[in-house]
Formats: sequence, C-alpha cells, structure tokens
Amino acid sequence: MLRAALPLLGLPLAGAAATEEPTREPGSPGEPPPGLALFRWQWHEVEAPYLVALWILVASLAKIVFHLSRKVTSLVPESCLLILLGLVLGGIVLAVAKKAEYQLEPGTFFLFLLPPIVLDSGYFMPSRLFFDNLGAILTYAVVGTLWNAFTTGAALWGLQQAGFVAPRVQASFLDFLLFGSLISAVDPVAVLAVFEEVHVNDTLFIIVFGESLLNDAVTVVLYKVCNSFVEMGSANVQAADYLKGVASLFVVSLGGAAVGLVFAFLLALTTRFTKRVRIIEPLLVFLLAYAAYLTAEMASLSAILAVTMCGLGCKKYVEANISHKSRTAVKYTMKTLASCAETVIFMLLGISAVDSSKWAWDSGLVLGTLFFILFFRALGVVLQTWVLNQFRLVPLDKIDQVVMSYGGLRGAVAFALVILLDRTKVPAKDYFVATTIVVVFFTVIVQGLTIKPLVKWLKVKRSEHHKPTLNQELHEHTFDHILAAVEDVVGHHGYHYWRDRWEQFDKKYLSQLLMRRSAYRIRDQIWDVYYRLNIRDAISFVDQGGHILSSTGLTLPSMPSRNSVAETSVTNLLRESGSGACLDLQVIDTVRSGRDREDAVMHHLLCGGLYKPRRRYKASCSRHFISEDAQERQDKEVFQQNMKRRLESFKSTKHNICFTKSKPRPRKTGRKKNGLANTEATNGKPPRDLGFQDTAAVILTVESEEEEESDSSETEKEDDEGIIFVARATNEVLQEGKVSGE
Repeated sequence: MLRAALPLLGLPLAGAAATEEPTREPGSPGEPPPGLALFRWQWHEVEAPYLVALWILVASLAKIVFHLSRKVTSLVPESCLLILLGLVLGGIVLAVAKKAEYQLEPGTFFLFLLPPIVLDSGYFMPSRLFFDNLGAILTYAVVGTLWNAFTTGAALWGLQQAGFVAPRVQASFLDFLLFGSLISAVDPVAVLAVFEEVHVNDTLFIIVFGESLLNDAVTVVLYKVCNSFVEMGSANVQAADYLKGVASLFVVSLGGAAVGLVFAFLLALTTRFTKRVRIIEPLLVFLLAYAAYLTAEMASLSAILAVTMCGLGCKKYVEANISHKSRTAVKYTMKTLASCAETVIFMLLGISAVDSSKWAWDSGLVLGTLFFILFFRALGVVLQTWVLNQFRLVPLDKIDQVVMSYGGLRGAVAFALVILLDRTKVPAKDYFVATTIVVVFFTVIVQGLTIKPLVKWLKVKRSEHHKPTLNQELHEHTFDHILAAVEDVVGHHGYHYWRDRWEQFDKKYLSQLLMRRSAYRIRDQIWDVYYRLNIRDAISFVDQGGHILSSTGLTLPSMPSRNSVAETSVTNLLRESGSGACLDLQVIDTVRSGRDREDAVMHHLLCGGLYKPRRRYKASCSRHFISEDAQERQDKEVFQQNMKRRLESFKSTKHNICFTKSKPRPRKTGRKKNGLANTEATNGKPPRDLGFQDTAAVILTVESEEEEESDSSETEKEDDEGIIFVARATNEVLQEGKVSGE
C-alpha cells in the first residue's frame, strides 16, 4: 500500500535504484558466498518515509524558529514565511541535484493534505454563526464564483484578441474559460492561514471563510465542464451539454452535502455505542470523516463540501457521546494534522516554483490576470452586497466590502487544478501554470502582508476572544424565542421560525436517537447553568486564598455530578467509612423510578442553591436601573451562601452527621454523645441517646457506578460520573437498623 502511494508523493519507489541493476542469485557458480556483514546501509528501503518525516520535521522546526521573534510573526504571516522557506529549500535542492526533485503533486494534495484542513475547519466551525449568515455565504460562493470565472475568462480572451497577449499563447475561448474557472476560486487554506492571524470580526471571517469552503462545488463543476468542452471541441458542443453542465452544479453540490450528512449520521450513531470501548472513539471520528471525503471524491462530487458537512453535522452528538479524554484527543490530533498539512502545502508551493520547466512567461497574460481577478472580485462584492443589504438586519458596510474584496486569496487548489491540465488538449498549459504560480504568490505574500495594516488603517471591528457570559446567553435565547413567536403570530415563516422548528425536531427525535440517554439528560440547561456557577464560585474561592478545599476536592455533594468531573475526595471518604451519608433533600419519602429520583435530586439541589433575595432593593433612578453596589452585594451574598453551604455539607459528610431542615436543631444544654444533644421524651421516659438512625432525615445510600446494575434503558450512565445518591424511605432504614441491632 505504501508503494502505491509513493508516486503520489512525488517520491521514487523505495528500492527502485536497486531493481535497475541486474540481480545476481546468491551462490551462483564462480562467486563465493557472501559473508556476515557487521553493518549494512539500506537507504533505499526507508527513503520515501524518511524523506516525508524529514520534511515535516524541517517544517515544524521552521515554525518554532519563526515564532521565536514576535515582531516577525506580527508583521509577516506564517504562510508567507513558509513559502519563502520552500523557495530557499527548493533552490538548495536544485543546486545540488541539478533538477527539481520534489513537487506538489495533485494526488498528494487532494487525497492526503487537504482533508485534515477541511475537517478541522468544518468540525470546529461555529454553527450558529455559519447558519445565521448562510444566505450571504451561498450568494458569494455560487453567484460570486460564477461571476468571477466567466468575467475573468472572457476578459482574458478579449485581451488576447486585442493583441496584448503574445501569439505564442495558443488558447481558445474555452481554454480561457477553463483557466478562469480554476483561478477565480477563493482558496480555503490560504484564507484560513491569513485571516486567523488578522482576527477580524466573526461575521466578516465566517462570510469569507464560508465562501472559500462552499465555492468548491462551483469550482469543481466549472472545471470539469470546461475541461470536457475543451476535449470535445467547441464545434461538437450541443445545447444539451450546456443543460447538463447546469444540472451537474446541483448534483455535485447537493450530492456532496448529502454524502457528508449521511456519514455524520453514521458517526454520531456509532459513537453512541462506544461507552465500553473508549479507546477507539477518536479513530472512528477520523475514519468516517475521511471515508466521507473519499466517497464523494469517488462519485465525482464535492469532497470538500462532504467533509465540511460531516464535521459540522456530527460535532454536537459526537461531543455528547464520547468521553472527555476522547474529546481532547480528537481536538489536538485534528489541530496537529491540519497544521502539519498546511505547513507542508505552503512549503511545497515554494519548492514547486523553483522548477524552471513550469515557467513559460508572458507579461500580458500575467498582468492581465492579476488586474482582472482583483477588479472583477471587487465589482462582484459591491454588487452582491448591495442586493444582500436589502434583506440583512445588520448590513455590511463599505469597510467590510473592502476587506472581503481584498481577502480573495488563491492557493494550492488553483495550483493543483492547473497541474492536472492535459498539455495535448490545452497547448497553453505552461503559460497558465506560470501565471497561476504568480497569482498564488501575489495573493498569499503581497495581500497577506498588507491585509493586517489595511485592517488596522480602516479600523475594522476585531473579534473578541472571550466566552459569552450567562447574561448574554440568557438574553440571546430569550430573543430567539421572542422572534420565533412573533414570526409564528404574524404568519411569516422566516429564519427564526424554522430554526425553532428544527430545534424542536432535534430535541424530540435526533438527540434521542443519536445521543446516549445519560448524555441527553445531562444537557438540561438549568442544570448546566447551575454547574457552571458552582465551578466559577469554587475557582473564585480558591483564587481568593481558601485553605479548606483543595483543587482536587472542589466537587462537593452540593455540586451536580458531571461526566467530565473525576471522582472526588468525598466519594473516597464515604467508601472508606463503609456507611451511607445522611443528606436531607427535604424529606423524600419514596423513589419510584430512576427518572423520579433524578428529578427530585435536581429540584431540591436547585432550590437549595439558587439565589433567594432577602430584601428588596429600590432603584434610585428608574425601574430599569440597578446600582453597582446592589449588584456587588448580591453577587457577594450568592458566593457566601454557596461557600457556607458547601463547607457545612463537607463537614457533615466527613463526620457522618446531618440534621434535618424540617425540624429545628435542639439548643438545650446537657451531655452530648456522638455530636447529638440528649433530650427528654414527652411521655416522661428518661432521656436516651439519639443514634444516627433516630433522626428524621432521609437516608441516602451511596453506590458506585460499578455496583449499580439495573435496566440498561434507565441506568445508562457515563463511566466517569461521580457518586450517585439513592433516596430511600425512612421507615425502611429504621427497620434495617433494628434488625442489625438485634
């Protein structure tokens, strides 16, 4: 398998030089048998994998060197530095070997280097932001790509007819349309490499980056259709062929998206049953996503669109099903593969430019291509944005249009497509290759170097690197529901209406089908908010100098058990004591099922933990105004209540003592035994010592996950959850105590 893949990497087969020499059989007549060799140099056996590892190592070391100087990386994008490094390495190899040994092969790029970059982009893409701007993204990706391809190709053909292109460039109108289709597509690798360092606002970034991902379908269709027309000849093209070309646009794009969604469904469904085989969860994510890419490529569909939709569609369910360690492994492995692939791509672009056989220069073609791709993209962005602003709630201003026009970067996709051209069918291939290399270098290096100063000079709104607060999330969800209700009332089924319907469908069917039951239950929003508040207060307590709790014991019994929280010291303490903990959940007498138990525990926990105001604060100016002192006092009181409740619960659990909340604690003086005061009975009997079983509290037995065995449909839990509190009736515990006492 490795030997079959080596030609794609542009490397010679291992052992190829040895096969060229005539083989001699050992023990042939006239030759002595070979003796035992102490040392053998077997370079040809490991040549190909060794060179691949060496290139990746050199690229990684180069990135380390680049980031040693913050001034260099702040001024020059990393992609530009990698291309320059590729030029230097290519020049060294050319000077030593007298020929260009290594090139960026199209098979290597499309089958091995591009998939991890696109998967990383689709998997970690902000879905809410993407779908909020889906209309604008599709407009720029479909209409904008068609506009750029046809106008650039037609303008270059007109330039040739006017005599500004040398006669040696033998290209017809269809040849220029073919070249326009491959040179007009915005490259996702180049856009991602440059715009992530510029840090423009999220809306602007998602529009440009989403366009670079989704325009792949249009680019693939235009390239294949124009290439087929060139092979057929303009005289043999019929009207039906044009209709087939238009239909293929929908087949390639919708087919690629459908393939990605099917594999996303399979991936989410498969990870639902990996509870006891956690080790293969990251492997399943990469295998099925790569299978989606290869399946779409095999069916001549949009492979980039397939893997993008696969990552975008499966992340919610996969993240809920797999463990915390698997999520970490998937994240860092995916980021590592994408970074390595991106580094190798830019280095090979620089190395490929050194090959003199690819340079067939024509100044008119090169300068005309640079001018037309910039001019027609800017004109297309202005026209399309004017139309989109008639329907957008937040319009795109002129500064955004300038950045979008200037951010149309070309990269390795255009270079790989132009290399695939057949020289016998397209005589001007060498001129197109040289022009493509110049365009890629100009957009990545020149525009990449100047886009950051341009953004600063235009004062473009930058992205804010912080998570939304609970208040922001609350208002966001509230406005979503209000707008969906307004659209429902007025009878206008708009974006918010359909999003609300999709969320209901997902909650009712998809989440229950594709998520494990324990993962689906954990996604309760109130429970999640309460958990985050507890974690924030606990971390704040430690930061302020708390000495009672350690970083390993932050999860107290008052905090909800999550699948990402390890077993706490309280759990170990209870197991060592060998007895259950008495925790009063406001007198839960009976528990009929696991669901009732879960609801009861959540209800009493939230009632005891959420903030209860003890006084009313009157606004000093208006009913909408709250002074800062009142807000600070409220936050401080919430923090003090939570910390006090946790410490009391921790102490009571540690000493195996807990008083009820329904009955007041006695305050009479007298002898105490086992932490409980002696009281006199109302019937005149002498006082007696109250034991643990005499309290009116509810006894909650603590069971570990390994000991709990019941119906799998009701008790499917995460393997890394904390302790489980099971409420039992008081009379049952009292009876057990009497039996044990006898």
